[in-house]
Amino acid sequence: MELMDKLTILADAAKYDAACTSSGVARGGRRGGVGTTMVSGCCHSFSADGRCISLLKVLMTNHCRYDCAYCVNRRSNDVPRAAFTPRELAELTIQFYRRNYIEGLFLSSAVLRDPDYTTERMIEALRLLRTEYRFGGYIHAKAIPGADPELTYRLGLLADRLSVNIELPSEASLTRLAPDKTKAAILAPMAQIRDGAERSRQELKLYRHAPQFAPAGQSTQMIVGASPESDRHILTLTEGLYRKYGLKRVFFSAYIPVSDSALLPAREGFRPPLLREHRLYQADWLLRFYHFTAGELLDEGHQNFDSALDPKADWALRHMEFFPVEVNSAAYEELLRVPGIGVRNARRILTARRVGPVTFEGLKRLGVVLKRAQYFITCGGRMLPGLRCSPEGVYRRLAGLERAALTPGEEFSQLTLFDGEEPAS
Repeated sequence: MELMDKLTILADAAKYDAACTSSGVARGGRRGGVGTTMVSGCCHSFSADGRCISLLKVLMTNHCRYDCAYCVNRRSNDVPRAAFTPRELAELTIQFYRRNYIEGLFLSSAVLRDPDYTTERMIEALRLLRTEYRFGGYIHAKAIPGADPELTYRLGLLADRLSVNIELPSEASLTRLAPDKTKAAILAPMAQIRDGAERSRQELKLYRHAPQFAPAGQSTQMIVGASPESDRHILTLTEGLYRKYGLKRVFFSAYIPVSDSALLPAREGFRPPLLREHRLYQADWLLRFYHFTAGELLDEGHQNFDSALDPKADWALRHMEFFPVEVNSAAYEELLRVPGIGVRNARRILTARRVGPVTFEGLKRLGVVLKRAQYFITCGGRMLPGLRCSPEGVYRRLAGLERAALTPGEEFSQLTLFDGEEPAS
C-alpha cells in the first residue's frame, strides 16, 4: 500500500480522538535539531502571536484486536486497514514539518497483536523522531492500557504529553460496550503516568539535565451519549480524575453513531449530543478555574444541566439564597459565582475596590457582562435602578441571551481559549 493511502486511512481513523489542547510545555530550538514547542501551541487553535498551530493527528495502525461497539476501528467492522512502520511515520512527520504543514504530532493507535507490541512500535517511531531526526516539536502520545509499565515510561520520556482514554463514564457501560477492556486496566497507566511524572520531578531536583517524563502532563477523553450516565455522574468522575491522577484536562466527545449495535442508540434520527458536550466543557471550566465542586453544580434532585442555560447560570437560579452579592464587599470566591463575572473581572473588581466604591457604570468599564450579572449583584446595597424581574423572567432572559450566543444554525458553540473571552462567566 502506498504511503499516502495509509495516511488517508489512518488520519481519518484518528478523527474521533480529541487533541485540541495547549502543549503545556516550552522547548526552544537546539543547534542541529528542528522544531520548537510553545506553551501556547494548540491543535486547531492559535498561539499568543496569532499563528495557527497544527498537529499531524494519526494512528499508528487501525488494525485492532478489540471489538468495542462504539469504535469505528473495532475488530468486527469492515473498514480499510493499514499500519505505518515506525520509519514511515517518522519520515512522514518530519516531511510535513519541513513543508510547514504541522508543528507537532498527535499519535494514537489501535491495539495490534497486544498492548506491548503496539507500544514498542510507537516508541520506535518517536525514538527515530527525537534522536535520528532531532525533532524538538510537540508530541502527544496515547498510552495503551495493558502495556508493560516500563514501556509506558519509555513512551513518556519521548512525548511531551501522554493520555489514556477512559472511554466510558462507568464500569458497567465499559463492560457492556467494550468487553475486552476493564476499568482497572485503563486506570493503571494513569497512575503510572502520575507516578512517572513525580519520579521525573524528583530526579530534576538532583540533576537539572535529567530526562523529563511527559512534561506537559496527561489528559483523558470519555464518550458522552453512548451510555446512560447523567451529567452529575460524568462531572463527579471528572473531578475525581483531576484529584487522584493530576490530569491537565478531561475531554468530552459527543457520541457519533458508527455502529448498528443494539447496545447503542439507534442511528436513525440520532443527533450527536453536541450541546451536552458543550455544557460539560463549561462545567469542567467551573471545576478548574471557578472553585466549584461537582456536588455543588449538580445534586440528587438535579442530575443533568438545563440545556437552555450555561452551568453557572443554571446553578445560580437554583441557589437564589446566595444572591444578591454585594460587589464592594464580596470575597473573590463569591464574585466567581456570579453569572457574567469571570476570573479576570473578579480580580479587576478586587483591585478597583482599593481605589473607591464600584458602581454599575464602573462594572461596565471593567468588562463585566451586566446583561447576566445585573440580576445577581448589588452596588452600594442597591440593585440596578429600574430592574424589576421575577425568577421566571430572569430564566427567560438568560435563556434568550444563551440562544443568541450560540453559533447561527448550530445547537452549540465552541469554548474560547483566551483571556477576555471567558466562556463560563
